Amino acid sequence: MRRNRKAKIVATLGPASSTETTIKALHLSGVDVFRLNFSHGSHQDHRERVEIIRRIEHEVGHPIGILMDIQGPKLRLGKFDNHSVELVKGDTYRLDLDEEKGDQHRVSLLHPEIFAALNVGSELMIDDGRVRLKVTEATDQYVVTQVMVGGVISDHKGVNIPGVVLPISVITEKDRIDLEYSLSLDVDWVAQSFVQQPEDVRELRTLVNGRAAIMVKLEKPSALEHLDEILELCDGVMVARGDLGVELPPEQVPIVQKHLIRKCRQVGKPVVIATHMLDSMVHVPVPTRAEASDVATAIYDGADAVMLSAESAAGDYPVQSVTMMDKIIHEVEQDPVAQNILDAQRPDPNATTADAICNALQKVTHVLSSTATVTYTSSGSTTLRAARERPRAPILSLTPEIKIARYLCVAWGVHPVLVSVANEDANLMEVINTAKDIAVREDFAKLGDAVVIAAGLPFGVSGTTNLLHVAWID
Repeated sequence: MRRNRKAKIVATLGPASSTETTIKALHLSGVDVFRLNFSHGSHQDHRERVEIIRRIEHEVGHPIGILMDIQGPKLRLGKFDNHSVELVKGDTYRLDLDEEKGDQHRVSLLHPEIFAALNVGSELMIDDGRVRLKVTEATDQYVVTQVMVGGVISDHKGVNIPGVVLPISVITEKDRIDLEYSLSLDVDWVAQSFVQQPEDVRELRTLVNGRAAIMVKLEKPSALEHLDEILELCDGVMVARGDLGVELPPEQVPIVQKHLIRKCRQVGKPVVIATHMLDSMVHVPVPTRAEASDVATAIYDGADAVMLSAESAAGDYPVQSVTMMDKIIHEVEQDPVAQNILDAQRPDPNATTADAICNALQKVTHVLSSTATVTYTSSGSTTLRAARERPRAPILSLTPEIKIARYLCVAWGVHPVLVSVANEDANLMEVINTAKDIAVREDFAKLGDAVVIAAGLPFGVSGTTNLLHVAWID
């Protein structure tokens, strides 16, 4: 099943997209990776969705990726006597550990670790920054604040504390239970929320223990201060613009997004742009022109994938949202300027054989106007190196590992195919002929076309990319 685009689509499943009919329609309309949000839904809900996805995968004969998203710690206010209060700019307001219901003067914030980290001058943002408080008195039991931006606050509204690294584990007990459950379902990616520092990713990697790839959600400014080390520890990145946009000034978010896309491409790690991409399509069948431009910008910048959240999980038009995103991506990728931008931003290759091969692959593909590049990979590394070059022809990734094929569904330009050849006993002509046959079978090449093949000798051994071959379909 061939996609006529290179950037990928990630879509969140939820109440609006739980039936087999809808999930299949989403996949056929363009979804490459399905996201399971463990902030919502029961374990049984997620199990049923995984089973549906795997049935569809078997039916269409093409790998489908599954990303589970752990919730992470949620900092929330307690309850109010009348469910809400309105704060006025200049008011004094107290947050404390008292479990009594809140009123016009105080409310509980049952997170003692927060009080340990706050100082006079610290800011708290409530309900995605709609209400802002500044600490004027701080103790380990309560803080007194001044209301800087007024508004209504209500039961269990979320709290953000920009510029403060909280002394907590970002993996809660709920996350540990959800993680083990989802790994038993054989998900392909685990998205980690609330990452503040490299130690958070190390903790998750120990728990995952190689059973899935790790995608770090960059939503805390403190994580950006440790970006290089975090990138070394993870397998991919999600730019979670919702929380990031609360804790950073809005004018900085587009700049950070572009920087993260470039940085991830340099290190060859997939990057997903998420949150509010087609948000108006939660309730109407067409996006705003600004939203269409937002998706297009991510594609021009070279993002591996763009993501739908509420649009596909809880909206009125889940399939139409995917169809629209697919159309926008396809239209942008037909613009010659898009490829010129990707070419201009190509990272310099490292002094390794694999980088040299994949760098040459991009150039040979362009010179010969080949219709496909083919990579043989057992770990995914050869394919990701090739994707980093953003070649003009799509990348057929041939792998004997279904787990790797599913993992690569999020990577730019990659069409993963499960094969049984390319083990250590395979000979060169067998490998070349298999690549040619699959390129024709998958509708990437026809008689007279050139395909460019990257692989490693001996075959089937991870990390040995050292072969570049041009084959003509005859």
